Amino acid sequence: MRNEPAGVTVILPRALIVLFPEARKTVHVEADTVDAMLAELDARWPGMRDRLRDTSPAIRKHINIFVDGRRAGLATPLSSGDVVYVLTAMSGG
Repeated sequence: MRNEPAGVTVILPRALIVLFPEARKTVHVEADTVDAMLAELDARWPGMRDRLRDTSPAIRKHINIFVDGRRAGLATPLSSGDVVYVLTAMSGG
């Protein structure tokens, strides 16, 4: 039995909004997994999914996605009311 898509809140990083000027920092989507969430974002702003995941498929190494404070992968399930943060990785020395 397939789960119904959940209404989740996605918080996008400024670095991504700069690339997609019509995107907002806070977005509400319906998706049952992180991968489905990325597909919904890409439907609104074509090319966004490619910025967040690679072709293997996996979340790009310089991107971190957290669901309610826990690091997530593409298969991570989403529940109604979840808050998803998309963050760019910090590096340097």
